[in-house]
Amino acid sequence: MKTIAVIPARYDSSRFPGKLMEKLDGKSIIQTTYQAALDTGLFDQVIVATDSDVIFDEIQKNGGQAVMTSANHQTGSDRIAEVVQNREVDVIVNVQGDEPFITYQPLFDLIDVFRKDVAQEIAVASLMQKIKLAEDVINPNVVKVIVDKNNEAMYFSRCPIPYPRNIHSGASYYRHIGVYAFRKNALLDFSKHQMLPNEETEMIEAIRYLEYGQKIKMVESDYAGIGIDTPEDLEKAERYLRQ
Repeated sequence: MKTIAVIPARYDSSRFPGKLMEKLDGKSIIQTTYQAALDTGLFDQVIVATDSDVIFDEIQKNGGQAVMTSANHQTGSDRIAEVVQNREVDVIVNVQGDEPFITYQPLFDLIDVFRKDVAQEIAVASLMQKIKLAEDVINPNVVKVIVDKNNEAMYFSRCPIPYPRNIHSGASYYRHIGVYAFRKNALLDFSKHQMLPNEETEMIEAIRYLEYGQKIKMVESDYAGIGIDTPEDLEKAERYLRQ
């Protein structure tokens, strides 16, 4: 099973422009993320997919592999689909460019979903984590996922799901961690399908897979990472490195 990691990397960011080129322990965030994925030893290739000459040059000059893609992609999945459409590959893992502390275990667990899926029924695998803070349940910036008894995703939402009409039910709430693994065909199909109203309303790309009948296997993980979306997140990452 040929497995690659693709890191979608835009230079522009509404909350933190140019964040992937900011320095973390002397290296750019995108280079740190690239090296972290490479160091897991899980992948036949690690590729940065970008529409930025600056990011492309940063990876290339440090001996990494980068591919220039269209600037018109709406989602990371669309950008990755462009990279893999003519490559011989079975499973693609989407590593977020602003997750410099990605580690071996969560990526292994995602890949292992496809090793165990002999019938090839699973299209996508992704991570979830039990929510411990009540404020995160109602926070629209925390994407929630509800799963069935087989840990297959039923729906993703920015609202609390399930709704706690019965507060004594014992239901758990799960945060969706946006690290994905895809079968190649599922990813290419995603890029061909139009966005439907539920995805457009919630602005959660994983919903598109569900709306077109694809199965998403959710893997519970302790991995939280430190996604760098703001200058404050960068300061948090720097403090983490100093510990």
